[in-house]
Amino acid sequence: MQMRREDIEKIYDLGKDAVVECIMQLLEKIETLTQRVNELEQKLNKDSRNSSKPPSSDGLNKRKRTRSHRKRSGKKPGGQVGHKGSTLEMTDNPDQVVKLRIKKCNCCGGSLKGVRSKGHEARQEFEIPAPVVAVTEYQAEIKDCPYCGFENKAEFPAGITHKAQYGNYLRSLAVYFRNYELLPLERIAEMFEDIFSVPLSQGTVVAASKRCAEALSGFEDWMIGKIKKSRVVDFDESGVNIGGSLHWMHTAGTPMLTAYFAHKRRGSKAFDAMGILPGFTGTAVHDHLPAYFKYSCDHSLCNAHHIRELIFVYEQEGQKWAHNMIGCLLEIKDSVESAAVKGKLIKSSLMRQYEKKYKGILRQSFRMNPPPESDTAKKRGRKKKTKTLNLFIRLRDFQKETLRFMYDSDVPFDNNLSERDIRMIKVQQKISGLFRTMCGAEQFCRIRSFISTVKKQGLNVIDSIYQIMCGNQIYLNFSY
Repeated sequence: MQMRREDIEKIYDLGKDAVVECIMQLLEKIETLTQRVNELEQKLNKDSRNSSKPPSSDGLNKRKRTRSHRKRSGKKPGGQVGHKGSTLEMTDNPDQVVKLRIKKCNCCGGSLKGVRSKGHEARQEFEIPAPVVAVTEYQAEIKDCPYCGFENKAEFPAGITHKAQYGNYLRSLAVYFRNYELLPLERIAEMFEDIFSVPLSQGTVVAASKRCAEALSGFEDWMIGKIKKSRVVDFDESGVNIGGSLHWMHTAGTPMLTAYFAHKRRGSKAFDAMGILPGFTGTAVHDHLPAYFKYSCDHSLCNAHHIRELIFVYEQEGQKWAHNMIGCLLEIKDSVESAAVKGKLIKSSLMRQYEKKYKGILRQSFRMNPPPESDTAKKRGRKKKTKTLNLFIRLRDFQKETLRFMYDSDVPFDNNLSERDIRMIKVQQKISGLFRTMCGAEQFCRIRSFISTVKKQGLNVIDSIYQIMCGNQIYLNFSY
């Protein structure tokens, strides 16, 4: 509301109380607007380096990274001594040998046809021949029995059920392109046409994925059972578009296994439906979503999240305690990793020193971020806490969960394992767009769980999909 000079003079004529009341209202309005400006500035200053925002949200104004928390190794750039290179090497058994003859001397032009060769210099070219689809025709004999007249027909191999159909390896490639390379259906059909001269329809790609997902129904139960028995499991979740509305993709993983699960909800209802956290007795590594704490297992908080938030507090608000806390967490991490090389935990006396240092930094934070004073004369209820104060409270109240990696060598410093797993879901959304149905999303989750697990097992993805399409339960031999 704009006040004119006449309005101000009228308030002045009403006396001292009216002037004081007007100024108090203006001051309250200024305070509200100042808070709003600070919130907007903080939002603008957040990126993937100092918050939980993904790197893809940084856009074209991505800030150049000038700081790194990694310490210098002292090694020179490039390949290190003893490093095995990946240069293409010649083979002792080439598939084809082409002999290059010399007919005349390059100097005098004399004929060399009758001169015996004293040796040769070899060079090899590695090339992929143009793919050709092989068509196999099965002809089942038909015979009449000369004794009873019964017509007999030979049986076709298992899986040969149509007059003309695609083979398992071709289907496996379609599943690979769809669920690992994350290509849209139209582009997959174009690839098969361009590379193999096969007019593969989009419906055939969908049918291949459906068939693979059905073949993996036993894998899903096996995998969830193994993850649930693990000592440490990383959890994460991210929003996805299914049928035009917001759903959530959840992931649970270990260094050898990955499980994806799609659900309408983000919290405990989804966790219960996934079937891992209920009854889980190990340590759940996550990013402090409150729903995780409804389960009685041990918890470990992701310190990569903490460091990003602390960077923001230090750089944008100038609070030195945040910089000290980053140094403290990274110092503990280095000590834990050094001890792990020797197969040990850090000494209990050193743990107590780190705990004391941690609490001392929190005391610095509390002096700079006291709780808000409630002003009952202005507003009812609790006054909103700042994000920095909320971060301090989390680090204070969940000290054990923040430092869990110091007490247990099997617990990681951060939640990067699941963040890497969940990142591929965001890639899928960017490349191929939304999932049209929940059924399609569930099929993708099952196949992607298998593919991610196969990669962690160090196996070939296409060959593994082919084994599944042939009905072989190769996952029963996986390490976990």
